[in-house]
Amino acid sequence: MLKRFGLMAILFFAFTVAAFAQTGTIKGFVYDKSTGEPMIYTNVFLEGTKIGVQTDLNGYFSIRQVPEGTYTIFTTVIGYDTARATITITRDKIETKKLYVSHTDRQLKDVTISAHKTEQITQIKAGSMTITPREMKLLPSAGGEPDIAQFLQVTPGVVFTGDQGGQLYIRGGSPSQTGILLDGVTIYNPFHSIGLYSVFETDAIRSVDVMTAGFNAEYGNRTSAILDIRTKDGNRNNLSGKVSVSPIMARAMLEGPLVKPKSQDGGATTFLLSVKHSYLDQTSTALYSGLGEPFKSGLPYSFTDLYGKLTFSGSNGSKLNLFGFDFDDKSKMFYPNTDSSIAAFHWNAVGGGTNFVVSPGNSDALISGKFAYSKYYVDYDEANFRTRNSGIDGFEGAIDFSYFLPGYSLIKYGVEVSGYHTSLDYINSSNVNTTLDRRSTQGALYAVFRKNFNDKLIIEPSLRLMYYSSISKISPEPRLGLKYNVSKNVRLKAAGGIYTQNIISTKNDRDIVNFFTGFLLSPDQEIKTPDGDVLKSNLERAYHVLGGVEVDINRVELNLEPWMKDFTTLIELNRNKNTPEDPDFAGANGKAYGVDLSAKYSYKRIYLWGVVSYQHIQYQSVDDHGQIQNYPPPFDRRININLLGAYTAGKKKNWDLSIRYNIGSPFPFTQTQGFFENGNPTIGGIGTNTNTQNGPIGILYANDINGGRLSWYHRMDISAKRRFYLNKRSNLETTFAITNVYDRNNIFYVNRLDNTRIYQLPIFPSINVTWNF
Repeated sequence: MLKRFGLMAILFFAFTVAAFAQTGTIKGFVYDKSTGEPMIYTNVFLEGTKIGVQTDLNGYFSIRQVPEGTYTIFTTVIGYDTARATITITRDKIETKKLYVSHTDRQLKDVTISAHKTEQITQIKAGSMTITPREMKLLPSAGGEPDIAQFLQVTPGVVFTGDQGGQLYIRGGSPSQTGILLDGVTIYNPFHSIGLYSVFETDAIRSVDVMTAGFNAEYGNRTSAILDIRTKDGNRNNLSGKVSVSPIMARAMLEGPLVKPKSQDGGATTFLLSVKHSYLDQTSTALYSGLGEPFKSGLPYSFTDLYGKLTFSGSNGSKLNLFGFDFDDKSKMFYPNTDSSIAAFHWNAVGGGTNFVVSPGNSDALISGKFAYSKYYVDYDEANFRTRNSGIDGFEGAIDFSYFLPGYSLIKYGVEVSGYHTSLDYINSSNVNTTLDRRSTQGALYAVFRKNFNDKLIIEPSLRLMYYSSISKISPEPRLGLKYNVSKNVRLKAAGGIYTQNIISTKNDRDIVNFFTGFLLSPDQEIKTPDGDVLKSNLERAYHVLGGVEVDINRVELNLEPWMKDFTTLIELNRNKNTPEDPDFAGANGKAYGVDLSAKYSYKRIYLWGVVSYQHIQYQSVDDHGQIQNYPPPFDRRININLLGAYTAGKKKNWDLSIRYNIGSPFPFTQTQGFFENGNPTIGGIGTNTNTQNGPIGILYANDINGGRLSWYHRMDISAKRRFYLNKRSNLETTFAITNVYDRNNIFYVNRLDNTRIYQLPIFPSINVTWNF
């Protein structure tokens, strides 16, 4: 079946090339003139015609079926000038052109359509949005440090569990069901224990694609969502960077040429290096002790993130990247007013690899690929000596081919191969140990075809064929995206498909809060469903259906998206494992549905963004007594509202003012029914008097999993930024920010034994100073 799929893809490609070989082709790249950075989603047109395309994430464009003659090719993108060049087309020839654009503050009169508008009309974008560093910096940032973790919290369909130990849950899916990619390489834990920050350096990011449902066959081995993060290349022309200091952390980024281009179109070698280190565990007691708990006892969060990248670029636009990363996080949890810790938590992610883009001189195809190795390890030690640790490591390799057809159409196909090793040493609440070790190799073939019918109807069928070696399973996964442009200001869209994954999580749906997230490969042992049947395949599986309507009213963009995900197969650690003989795993299923309404207004100095979301998630599994039970998972936040406003002030536009408000309905939790003596006294060792000494306390949980609800969550953040221009290439930014302005006590943790409560961050003022050069 794999051979047949590959043969069909090759024949389809050959037919397509033959169909368009009778006319000339223009291909090339668009770059930022000052840095040499590729310009993504930039319009490229032939003057005096309706022929045009848009650049991809590499700044690449290809215009096919161009009649013979001489043309003026030009670019349009808001914030940059128009680059023009004259080019002569001859029959059956491919002409290559590089275009360079420069920043401008004035709006050109002939720019009648923005790149964003073109993207809305020609791309399906169902359940998907692209975030840029500029948008991240509009959000009030804790400590004055803009971060993708904070902006993701205001995107449609995303639920955030809090400032401490925060995790993102996207449209009904758990963190293990969301794939996080950094330049194509999987990152297993992108968020630090203090959930305001990710491992990614904002100024090193080129773009972030957030796919919350219905994503196409280019992405696999995840059943809920994808975050695809691409970093920029180093500056080709000048040494530049930034240094930033705040009470929370210090950051630095440096980029520049190692080998400068000999001409504007020449090849170059560049580097980019970023580092950030948090010392909040040391500064919180000294600077914020007057705010009370938890600052008085200290905020025990410390992390260090390192990322480096080398880029070798050729004169024809081809390039090779070498990169590496080391992300490390250490934290503890404390009882208020005591010096004893509840738990110590540590995780580390390291890895490195290469990716490349090739633009063959005799073809308008774009070839890209990757190969990388990464390792993630996490351990969690509780005060009662219960330990948990988990690790996942492996390699990933891929190569794909993209062909840009006339009218914003596309063919893309590729092959992926990866290998993984997972380990787990886990002691559950019944003090029963589970030790597991698994390996697997998997492969995938995929093909995506997008056809644009005169900017009216866009269809995007795609197919992914997954092979999981550890369970000898082939999974065909068809997917489909649609868009119909009723007019330029009203657009209908839909998407759906089948999704599988063989990576499962150790999360327990009974935990009020859980820092520990381990990863496992699907087991080869027999697993039963809630109905008592044996699973036919030990793969997690989901079906997505999503609709939507986009409406532009003057400068307001409205987006309404109802969605549904049917998680027909969920595999989880058996939380009812009370003896070593009990099964390690249990099967479950779930359904999630909801609707998200977002509104965006962006004009001159004003940026407004609002999202109102409703969702309902219901899981089904077996309880302690073998009975089927239905319950909401711990992240089932039914109502979530985010409002953001930003304004650029001052004659020189050197002031940025922003405010954000979030309110969310209560999370569910499993209530405590009672306590019991769990075992014999051991505190005094061999000399313990068992007649007077009690044994350890066990917890009786309520029969209804997550039958209770915590309190509502709400918070307001504000910030003000002032820029001081030192020269043309250097400025100083000072940011004053207040997180949780009115000091709301949002629940973080409740200890079941003594009802001790720990809250999320209280009112948290901070100042940041950044030097950009």
